[in-house]
Amino acid sequence: MRSLFVLEKREEKVVENIVFMAIFVHYLSILLITTVFSVVSFLLHRANRLRRLRLPPGNLGLPFLGETLQLISAYKTENPEPFVDKRVKRYGSIFTTHIFGEPTVFSADPETNRFILQNEGKLFECSYPGSISNLLGKHSLLLMKGNLHKRMHALTMSFANSSIIKDQLLVDIDRLIRLNLDSWPDRVFLMEEAKKITFELTVKQLLSFDPGEWSENLRKQYVLVIEGFFTIPLPLFSTTYRRAIKARRKVAEELSKIVSERREGYERGERKSDMLGALIGEWDEQFSNEEIVDFLVALLVAGYETTSTIMTLAVKFLTQTPLALAQLKEEHEEIRVKKSKSEALEWSDYKSMTFTQCVINETLRVANIISGVFRRTMTDVNIKGYTIPKDWKVFASFRAVHLDHDHFKDARTFNPWRWQNIPGTSCSGNFYTPFGGGPRLCPGYELARVEISIFLHHLATQFSWVPAEEDKLVFFPTTRTQKRYPINVQRRY
Repeated sequence: MRSLFVLEKREEKVVENIVFMAIFVHYLSILLITTVFSVVSFLLHRANRLRRLRLPPGNLGLPFLGETLQLISAYKTENPEPFVDKRVKRYGSIFTTHIFGEPTVFSADPETNRFILQNEGKLFECSYPGSISNLLGKHSLLLMKGNLHKRMHALTMSFANSSIIKDQLLVDIDRLIRLNLDSWPDRVFLMEEAKKITFELTVKQLLSFDPGEWSENLRKQYVLVIEGFFTIPLPLFSTTYRRAIKARRKVAEELSKIVSERREGYERGERKSDMLGALIGEWDEQFSNEEIVDFLVALLVAGYETTSTIMTLAVKFLTQTPLALAQLKEEHEEIRVKKSKSEALEWSDYKSMTFTQCVINETLRVANIISGVFRRTMTDVNIKGYTIPKDWKVFASFRAVHLDHDHFKDARTFNPWRWQNIPGTSCSGNFYTPFGGGPRLCPGYELARVEISIFLHHLATQFSWVPAEEDKLVFFPTTRTQKRYPINVQRRY
């Protein structure tokens, strides 16, 4: 009897388990059906909404993720162009996608890009991922809007125009570049050395500090800040972003000390003709320390990251194009032969570097350090027969235009001679926007050209070099070489 009772209990348990599994499968089926129905409904609703709004054609990809993974995957290779090429071929030069968490209208059309740039503050306003906004600070030039942006943009340009470079900055640019190159061993990571140079030059321009332990420690913190630009802006989930926030705090603390010291000096009658001096005492409104620090943080990033990358890639492209390298060396030897070994370059020397400017133009066009700009619509915008709704993201792609064979012959080949005044090789400025345009045109574009030119001069006249190992370009999260472009160098004298 006891055995029979145990058996009956076991049978009851089995039946209970079967019933439970049946109920579980039933509800799981309902959940799956509901989920599928919801996703299908979402996709159909979204498609109908897109047609109703007359948005540019395109594909928003998966819910929530969109096409972000495809874009990142493409830009982590040496050839990200197929991401845009496939969509332009299918949808046209203006298409709709979904990247970095938002539906976005992507423009590979030069006329549309100019329209976006010129209507800054009217139809469009700047909009960047939260990670960049948080790390730069709410008072950075990149995020300023309206009249304050116009005034601060003008101030920045006043410290980087041709006359200021000629009369005040050129001597320091020449001296600091020489100082850095004099310390080179037989093997260097060129991208790392270029970043040291541009950071030191920017610190000198903004704060009047010569290179030293303080500036190098600050630069190391900047490296960590920049690494956090294209991460999830949630410290709990991203160690890179958490490290960047910590580094940004250290940078702000160091800059705050300098600002406070300079304020005290200003009250004692001490004056310095640099950017910080203008912000503290020569500007017609009083800025807080926090506002000044945010402003300086963004300018240091701008002067440090982009210019150093152009320096490195110009050398890389020249090394891969021996005829161009030979012509560049010839141009700089003609300048150097007229001077003593230690004699500094003058403004007339810079202005005579005509082929060097062709090399810089072509490096900017091929490398596209600034791939494009994000903007957000301030109202419904009608363009090219489409309507972009208010509060939508748009991306004006400079890279897509610069590498379009319809605008540049053999567009994906490095050819500095295309910038010379030879029939059939000249390039229209309407398609060339490496420094952006409109009210947010990069205020330091002329200064960047001078720094790159002087660097190439001293490199070409003092050294011969060969790549130490093969290195590849990648374009995400920023344009760079995978191995920091190591080269073996030999001094020529």
